[in-house]
Amino acid sequence: MKFEDLLLEIGGFGRFQILILFILCLPRINLPMHFLLHNFLAATPSHHCAIPHQAAFVNLTMEEVLLISIPREPDGTFRSCEMFSQPQFHLLLNSSLQPENNSIIQHCQHGWVYDHSQFTSTISTQWDLVCEQRGLNQATATFFFIGVTVGAVVFGYLSDRFGRKAMLLLSLVCSVVFGMLSAASVSYSMLVITRTLTGVALSGVSLIVLPLGMEWVDIQHRTFSGVLTSIFWSIGNMLLAMVAYFMREWHWLLVAVTGPCLLSIVCLWWVPESARWLIANGKVKQAHRHLLRCARMNRRKDFAVSPEVLRGMATDKKPGESYSYISLFRTPVLRKISLCSGAVWFGVAFSYYGMSLNLTGFGLNMYLSQFVFGIIEIPSKMIMYVLVNRVGRRQSQAWALILTGLCIGANVIIPKPFTSLRSVVAIMGKGFSEAAFTTVFLYTSELYPTVLRQNGMGYTSFVARLGGALAPLVFLLDEVWRSLPEVTYCGVAVCCGSVAFLLPETLNVRLPEGIEDME
Repeated sequence: MKFEDLLLEIGGFGRFQILILFILCLPRINLPMHFLLHNFLAATPSHHCAIPHQAAFVNLTMEEVLLISIPREPDGTFRSCEMFSQPQFHLLLNSSLQPENNSIIQHCQHGWVYDHSQFTSTISTQWDLVCEQRGLNQATATFFFIGVTVGAVVFGYLSDRFGRKAMLLLSLVCSVVFGMLSAASVSYSMLVITRTLTGVALSGVSLIVLPLGMEWVDIQHRTFSGVLTSIFWSIGNMLLAMVAYFMREWHWLLVAVTGPCLLSIVCLWWVPESARWLIANGKVKQAHRHLLRCARMNRRKDFAVSPEVLRGMATDKKPGESYSYISLFRTPVLRKISLCSGAVWFGVAFSYYGMSLNLTGFGLNMYLSQFVFGIIEIPSKMIMYVLVNRVGRRQSQAWALILTGLCIGANVIIPKPFTSLRSVVAIMGKGFSEAAFTTVFLYTSELYPTVLRQNGMGYTSFVARLGGALAPLVFLLDEVWRSLPEVTYCGVAVCCGSVAFLLPETLNVRLPEGIEDME
């Protein structure tokens, strides 16, 4: 007897599974609220150099004080990082004059003055992470994703070794602790360290939620479960815009996006450990207890399977044998799957963050833009729900990623004046990119056997975070050729999408339990 046959006997998608999925979707909402928090946490409002002895210019308006103190850009706006060494009173007579002697222009000497109309405070205004220090501002996001990358390796291994639920609980508790410490940061160094550790902890949540839910669901409802969980990411996107709109002070914003983890910790009490994992690791009595509870909730009173039957379902694992990331490359089929899925994950994350950082043209404020981006993702997920069940996982994954690349490439060719057309193509690309991300989570969790599933998710997530970390750096290539960043995103997406054709199809296929099922 296979585990899927057992699920059919106890109810493969009843009240028990619905309860588990709902509870597991709560921490899923929290993920984008932290992963995309940098947009608001480190936002840099308009600013200019602080002007010394400003009280001496009592007869001048603020605009006139700026005119004689701050040089202007060619478009007429005041520069953010430079000031005149001496007031240029002659500019009051003719403001169109530009100083011919650059020696009177210097960097800000007395700090900065920020526009607080949109943000009460951000880490940029707190520690003056602007101008020469703007790299430190961007580095907070880099350090966070370094933490996520490390967490993918750590929790991928630990959840296969010690169980899904225990590691999910650990990651949620650590997320609360380090999230609150981030909010209480009194220095930039403290913020960087706590945000990095928060990334490590949240990586566990990201890795474990989907496989834990899917391991309790039958074949027919696996796609629904994966897409449902993914939709809650988009809901988190929209909620982030709302929370950030009402919380304009960065300390309280961090508290607001971290607090919901407490609710997830409480609700996790009702989520059982994966019976698949328990059986695969020889913990038959616990698995039997959870299966009986599932049958009772699903009103399958005639269910009766002895622990001995479950023991016979356990994979052939030698005493003391454990699996690691090296196991992903030991056998031919697993090696091919690991190499190909790693390439696909890199392409998905690389193009997704490339699109997200470069999608413009809405003409909306950042709060409304964040909300709209969340809404845009939902239709693409619903369409993918139909496609992965009709044309299969492999075709859907490959073409979603290839079309993402083609949309990026199309905007290289479309002339700049066609702003409406460029915006439509960019939105289509964003939709395809989100569809590729939705599919890759579902697809990967079906490719790996139970004994290695979390190791596989950890490895692919690690590769994805590398893609996400490299994506912003590609924008620097515009110094070589203006369109080179877009050409790079396009080429990587198309090539990695083509690699997906080499993976096996998993539509309506039993989840493999052990390595021998793969080979």
